[in-house]
Amino acid sequence: MKKAISVFSGGLDCTVATTVFDKDYEIHAITFNYGQKALNPEINASKKICEKMGWSHEVINLEWLSNISNSSLNTSADIPEVTEDDLDDLDKSGESAENVWVPARNTVFTSIALSYAESIGAEIIIVGWNNEEGATFPDNSKEYLEKFNELIDVGSPDKIRIEAPCINLSKEELVELGVEIGAPIKLSYSCYKGEDDPCGVCESCMRRNRAFRKVGI
Repeated sequence: MKKAISVFSGGLDCTVATTVFDKDYEIHAITFNYGQKALNPEINASKKICEKMGWSHEVINLEWLSNISNSSLNTSADIPEVTEDDLDDLDKSGESAENVWVPARNTVFTSIALSYAESIGAEIIIVGWNNEEGATFPDNSKEYLEKFNELIDVGSPDKIRIEAPCINLSKEELVELGVEIGAPIKLSYSCYKGEDDPCGVCESCMRRNRAFRKVGI
């Protein structure tokens, strides 16, 4: 069977995106430890999902990333709390995104995924980038996806592509897709704060909760 590398945090987005390719690819999921507050629940969620789906799973240590980061995700700084109205306010959501921005995180993750793909002969790298978060996180955008694939075309001897099946979807549409394809979204974990029970007030929780509510879940 064809092989795929999934950049996998155990979150909603990557769970749906990876399930899209489940029937056609042998999935190798990689979860990164970059000193994030949510490390343990992310690993736990990732393991449960991978076990359920029959995907291989590996944790890669990148703790040095927290040493150069000013992000509230992997420093002692407080995670910002937002209201649902803030989600569609580009100024306020932009402030939240700036607060949780980890230096070049997706570039680092995807580059390492490319190394793994070349190593095992994988044809694709799966990511959960989506349209809603792409509005404030440039490394989730369609342009970023296109440019990274151009880089791979130039810089890799293998024919490998990044696949982001949710790149044009809102969170609501992403949840709808997950339900349609039977993705184990119930097992996913999306909270920035890393508490056993998701906080419900960080931006990631708020976007997730709104999407589930709109879908009727």
